[in-house]
Formats: sequence, structure tokens, C-alpha cells
Amino acid sequence: MAKQDVEAAAGGEQTPTFEESLEKLERSVRQLEDGKLGLSQSLQCYEEGVKQLKLCYRVLEVTERKIELLAGVDAEGKPLMEPFDEQEMTLDEKAASRSQRRSRPASRNVAADSEQGPRGGLF
Repeated sequence: MAKQDVEAAAGGEQTPTFEESLEKLERSVRQLEDGKLGLSQSLQCYEEGVKQLKLCYRVLEVTERKIELLAGVDAEGKPLMEPFDEQEMTLDEKAASRSQRRSRPASRNVAADSEQGPRGGLF
């Protein structure tokens, strides 16, 4: 994900990358699990962890919108892309969609088929 997208989402401030935020979140979790912090320090650490978690989710949401699914191939052999939208389908609908994509017959060149002869080969 581009840093500019994260910065725009965070109000223009310089923000860490996804990996940096994840590392900070993991560090906060470790500190809280150790149980060596006082109450006020634990609360600050928890708040920082929540902040980093929200940033990670925001980055993932923006990145997810950029993912496209390969929907097939056109007559020229170029890939057909459709936007990825995880939230619009139920699991059953996703499975049905995958099944339909997999069961679509490949577009074949009829002229090339007629040149191949009765056994389907060129020779």
C-alpha cells in the first residue's frame, strides 16, 4: 500500500508502514502480557496498541480495495479483471462464483480446430 494513502487516511500526518505498525502492536501486546507495567503504563500501552491496530486495519482495507480478481480471458488473450469486493457476497455466493469461473469453457478458435484433423492433433 502506498504511504500516501495511509497518510491521507490519517489526516496528512507521517504514518508508519503496515509492517512498522504491526511491530509496534506486537511489542505492546508483549509488554501487556508480561504484566510488569503499572496500571497507568498498561493503559497507555493498551491505547497505543489499539491505535496501531486501527492503522493496520485501515491499511488492509485500502489495500483490499486494490485487489482485482482475474475473471477470465478475452478473445485477444488479455486478462479480464473485476474488482475484488469481499463484503458483497456470502460464503455460499463466493463458492458458487468460484465454481462458475472454474467451469467456464475456454474460448476456442474454431478455425484452428478444423485444421487439426480428426484426432485433435496437428499431425
